Amino acid sequence: MFGKEKGGNQWKQDISLEEFCESTWKELYRFIYYKVQNREEAEDITQETYAKAISYLNRNNIRILNYGGYLKAIARNIIRDHWRKKQRKEGNINIEEINPVEFATDDFAETSNDRATLEKALKSLTEEQQQVINLRILKGYSSAETAKIMDRKEGTVRVIQYRAIKALASILKDIDYKGGF
Repeated sequence: MFGKEKGGNQWKQDISLEEFCESTWKELYRFIYYKVQNREEAEDITQETYAKAISYLNRNNIRILNYGGYLKAIARNIIRDHWRKKQRKEGNINIEEINPVEFATDDFAETSNDRATLEKALKSLTEEQQQVINLRILKGYSSAETAKIMDRKEGTVRVIQYRAIKALASILKDIDYKGGF
């Protein structure tokens, strides 16, 4: 269990710290990376998110039912804080008008050719498949959240996602794509 016990008032979860992080980090990292479009910054913010979340949970006697939503809320606040710091240094920026792709610093792990190839492949999918890929993979929503947004059953969303990924793999294979994402 993570969290120290103090006379029974200290927060205590039914899972270990390792299980907590292992079950949530991929979704959280994807969500943060989508927002900042920079690998190093996404890693730093992910780490800071876990530090704040665990610290808060250890200080307060609460039970979290949706870890993903809880962590995304903390991450969103950290990202806003980072953007506000940049705003003070670089001038006035309206956070609501920021396009993460334009605002991001260079990420040498991805080339513009890779992005163009993937965008072209994504555009060849059906509109429904594009929406599922956007919500599930790029934005990091769960199957249940995506199903609610799309007004579909959760199983239907998983089938659409599976077919979309298979179609993308086939498209990328057909154009003999050798890069990495």
